[in-house]
Amino acid sequence: MSQLNPVNKSLCLEQVCAANYQKLLRLIPDLLNYRDTATGLAEGSSTLHLEVLERSPYTLTILLSHSFKKNLEEFLEPAVTIRLYLDLRLAEVISDHARAAVAKVYKDPGLSLEIMNYKWRLNYFLQKWLDHCLNKNYRFRTETLRTIAIA
Repeated sequence: MSQLNPVNKSLCLEQVCAANYQKLLRLIPDLLNYRDTATGLAEGSSTLHLEVLERSPYTLTILLSHSFKKNLEEFLEPAVTIRLYLDLRLAEVISDHARAAVAKVYKDPGLSLEIMNYKWRLNYFLQKWLDHCLNKNYRFRTETLRTIAIA
């Protein structure tokens, strides 16, 4: 399989992360209001699972995965951990089911080219997966919405 390898990977990575943020909000319109978990359904397709892992005023970290079996105890794949930067409107993959987090793989910040390539592969994969999910017309059920209480 050929790989896309842009010349200005830093700029392209930022653009992919911005596009992924928008795609996530199209795929899961109430994403910023979820507190716990939710499921997305598409006719004839496997179930999408969303889990909110962490929330702060400026970030939201989620786990997005597919379940190809009826039993939720089965391995969910891909399982992608995504951090949304709410103020910047960016979504960056932290890790996936097959690859560890960047910080665990590259402990030396001097390896900036390798780090950029690693991040590129993770986020480019997310872009393609989100395109697939959007094309399948996944809908997240509103009855699974557990919103943040507004005081």
